[in-house]
Amino acid sequence: MSVSVTLPALGESVTEGTVTRWLKAEGERVEADEPLLEVSTDKVDTEIPSPAAGILASIKVAEDETVEVGAELAVIDDGSGAPEAPAAEAAPAAESAPEAAPAAEPAAAPAPAATEAPTAPSTETEAPAEAPTAEAATGASSASGTDVTLPALGESVTEGTITRWLKQVGEEVTEDEPLLEVSTDKVDTEIPAPVSGVLLEIVVGEDETAEVGAKLAVIGAAGSAPAAAEAPAAPAAAPEPAAQAPAAPEPAAAPAPAAPAPAAAPAPAPAAPAKAAAPAPAPAAPAAPAPAAAAPAPVTPAPAAQAAPSGDDGAYVTPLVRKLATENGVDLGAVKGTGVGGRIRKQDVIDAAEAAKAAAAPAPAAAASGGTAAKAPKVEASPLRGQTVKMTRMRKVIGENMMKALHSQAQLTSVLEVDITRLMKLRNQAKESFAAREGVKLSPMPFFVKAAAQALKAHPVVNARINGDEGTITYFDSENIGIAVDAEKGLMTPVIKGAGDLNIAGIAKKTAELAGKARGGGLTPDDMSGATFTISNTGSRGALFDTVIVPPNQAAILGIGATVRRPVVIDHPDLGETIAVRDMTYLSLSYDHRLVDGADAARYLTTVKAILEAGEFEVELGL
Repeated sequence: MSVSVTLPALGESVTEGTVTRWLKAEGERVEADEPLLEVSTDKVDTEIPSPAAGILASIKVAEDETVEVGAELAVIDDGSGAPEAPAAEAAPAAESAPEAAPAAEPAAAPAPAATEAPTAPSTETEAPAEAPTAEAATGASSASGTDVTLPALGESVTEGTITRWLKQVGEEVTEDEPLLEVSTDKVDTEIPAPVSGVLLEIVVGEDETAEVGAKLAVIGAAGSAPAAAEAPAAPAAAPEPAAQAPAAPEPAAAPAPAAPAPAAAPAPAPAAPAKAAAPAPAPAAPAAPAPAAAAPAPVTPAPAAQAAPSGDDGAYVTPLVRKLATENGVDLGAVKGTGVGGRIRKQDVIDAAEAAKAAAAPAPAAAASGGTAAKAPKVEASPLRGQTVKMTRMRKVIGENMMKALHSQAQLTSVLEVDITRLMKLRNQAKESFAAREGVKLSPMPFFVKAAAQALKAHPVVNARINGDEGTITYFDSENIGIAVDAEKGLMTPVIKGAGDLNIAGIAKKTAELAGKARGGGLTPDDMSGATFTISNTGSRGALFDTVIVPPNQAAILGIGATVRRPVVIDHPDLGETIAVRDMTYLSLSYDHRLVDGADAARYLTTVKAILEAGEFEVELGL
């Protein structure tokens, strides 16, 4: 029976989506709810899960093609013919066993003349014959356990490096418990255990790189743990090809086949040397130990020779590590890597940065006495220099929306200065008790969102939309405020629904939740839709103010500049006009002049300014 995969509704105003990547190919098996493809809309990028388990029979919409909501994307065979398929595959596998045995016998014949030798190879040749069958059926270990695979970690991420295993073989894990840490060129993240059980096998070791979808480990029930020790008995046949290799080419050809073997089968390679020590005495043939000793000889020095210069400028360092070093002023050439062969890891840079801070601790006293200028941070060239890369789907969508907004609206910007000294004092007084009570940090952002939302109630013209085709204006009765977030993939704008009805704590929690989703790739289409007004905190990176672009279907956007302490003339009740150091910031309002006049913009900004400068938030902060 065939099951159709259709494009679901991905948001309130989303009518179509573009297929950016198929995660499965035709003929591959897919499980129910397993990510099947990636789809991009003008709101968000997301994965479409498989509606049923089975075989991907047909792909109807190719990558980079756009279809409407409800369109058929693919067809899945739900497995009505599945029982016959494995049987058909098992038959060739069984037939290949006799072929493998004769192939192994000629190679084994010239090796030893002992009577025990024919017996040992005959049992070992069965293991390779079973191995392909086991792999076709997702592995012997998978039969009694669940595979842990490397998930998709971003739109353009194709591989990841295992930085640390948080559990060892034989240890118990619970579902969703962090199992390992993975590093990509975009982000470091933890991979949770898909099920509860015992970690039976680690397939990919630390500092090894695997592609998305690759098997990393196997988790089974507690009773399966002893079976894991027996499971590597099949890989023990790995020395057998090594023993056969010297039989055909005698001199230098022996190391050559040994090197590709681990490269072609990285999964059993780590387990084979560890478990092969026990079976090694079983085939008492003198030729077997010799290749086993010779095989590591060419393999081990090779990575060491390549990884030795990891601390030098010419060695490969992941963009993530390089960025971290730049931000912390760490010279990579002076860092000693603790990874395989001296590879520099993220933790090495962090340790070096902390050591530098500790060494520089007495520096302020010396600087105060000597009056020396602060040392300029080291600026390192980006690896993107001189490259031409394909524009990501997210970057294209952002660009198209910005061009559409600029070309469809009459935009201009008004700027106003705000004294937030009182607000910052209140925040500093309340931030510790607030964090303990509410479970989130108290940043200045919730105060700005609160003030902006309250002012929108008094100035609905700023919280409105022009319905161009109808020649009408909609004044919204709720304040759904989009918050611009600087994420790895680009600018994301999740929406705080009903911000005008939330207090400071509610806004702080929702802001932290949405920002975390944006940076972690967990935003849903609903999180990204429905904004009636937007706030962009351009000051978070030090900008004094910005002429931000009004998003499509909105009337205005508020930009928040950096907070700067500087001398300002104030009117003191006792001292009259005097100069004092104050916390100052700029607010910039970009608006669509077709709907909002300059006076409207100024009135709105003045209301926001009055709310912020009054700083009457004591009750909400518990002060």
